[in-house]
Amino acid sequence: MIEVRQLTKRYGDLVAVRDVNFTAAKGQILGFLGPNGAGKTTTMRIITGYMPATSGTVKVAGFDIFEQSHEARKRIGYLPENPPLYGDMTVWSYLDFAGSIKGVSKADRREAIDRVIERCGLEDVTRRLCGHLSKGFRQRVGLAQALINDPAVLVLDEPTIGLDPRQIIGIRALIRELAGDRTVILSTHILPEVQQICEKVVIINQGQIAVEGLLSELTQGRSLEEVFLRYIAADVATAEADEIRAQVH
Repeated sequence: MIEVRQLTKRYGDLVAVRDVNFTAAKGQILGFLGPNGAGKTTTMRIITGYMPATSGTVKVAGFDIFEQSHEARKRIGYLPENPPLYGDMTVWSYLDFAGSIKGVSKADRREAIDRVIERCGLEDVTRRLCGHLSKGFRQRVGLAQALINDPAVLVLDEPTIGLDPRQIIGIRALIRELAGDRTVILSTHILPEVQQICEKVVIINQGQIAVEGLLSELTQGRSLEEVFLRYIAADVATAEADEIRAQVH
């Protein structure tokens, strides 16, 4: 469903991500892990078509995000770290607007809005202004806009950041429910979140993939925290060794 190959993003001399490769199958929840500044958000923005890559390819449901952007983006729902809400719009009017810009026809839009309102538990806030919502409801509205066009792929960047424990439990349960018919990429640095809801794990560090594999296989006889620290430490050691060799030569 998602295929990322040799993905690289440069900002002048700075390489944000380098030769990133991974795949996510249909119906799979993939946990995209890494420390702050590792390249997670940059990769997510490229996958969703919000940012161009310097080189490499991304295919979503067989469509190239760069060569066939419109077709690929029709199949993606994206929740960035900060939900793109308009504070002076009601929840219902905002979802109506989101549906219109995502190509949901006027005839189908009310049904689509009703569907995501029920799915995301927004029945009690449909007439409230987005700017007056709690953080938890803002995240739910963000998820609703990502789902309004019933996408095959859902990309979530830090969906539970800043939430209280009760809100976190609710959002995690919702993400589990959303899998099955669609592929979900969950970008986060919260290891328990990945352990609870993900089937596959990709760890990125310093802009490069450190490991990719099924969670059950990577954690045989060890915790996800041990796996994470092992691969991050290995990448740091390799980077330091490369820097030392460069200084010597």
